[in-house]
Amino acid sequence: MIQVDARPGAYRFEPATTALVVIDMQRDFLDPGGFGAALGNDVAPLRAIVPVVADLLALARHQSLTVIHTRESHAPDLSDCPPAKHQQGKPGLRIGDPGPMGRILIRGEPGNQIVPELAPLDGEWVIDKPGKGMFYATGLDRRLRDAGIETLLFAGVTTEVCVQTSMREACDRGFRGLLIEDATESYFPDFKRATLEMVVAQGGIVGQVAGLAALRAAFRNKES
Repeated sequence: MIQVDARPGAYRFEPATTALVVIDMQRDFLDPGGFGAALGNDVAPLRAIVPVVADLLALARHQSLTVIHTRESHAPDLSDCPPAKHQQGKPGLRIGDPGPMGRILIRGEPGNQIVPELAPLDGEWVIDKPGKGMFYATGLDRRLRDAGIETLLFAGVTTEVCVQTSMREACDRGFRGLLIEDATESYFPDFKRATLEMVVAQGGIVGQVAGLAALRAAFRNKES
């Protein structure tokens, strides 16, 4: 059993039943020439966590955790994109429109790929999700249960949208969640801060929060 110094209290988990979920670390969200930047966002804060997420991935791989990568993406014919979602956003920069790195949020396009520094390894799960959350229309719930996964460590972007949605959905399905706070980020710093507080409020109503250093120390203590 691993015990992590976390908020609002100690977080315990078994590595054999734990997966790391890295949410949507895609070029269109992180790269200066991508979709996120085209919307007027400063991508620098998101780029800044790439080394932290890389270190987290290395730790998870060393500890033989299941590793899951997600991408927000849609079929080229938009058959999995509800009209209400397709109509959101700025005209000319909506799902399926030509973007700076190919069609926006379409599978197979350059901008939809995970940044090279965090590329999945053979055998790691890659989940293409047509929603903000990782469970909608992906079959992930059953796959996690079949693999015996009970605990999920979360990282990725953006904290308040796809990361928080996935974490809340996981909670509703009975999975325990720990958000690694320095391995997640938002275009809006206040949104990240607010999300972290929402997660740990009322005794950890959604889950718990810890830093990568605390997680690494917990594994080190287990090995000593």
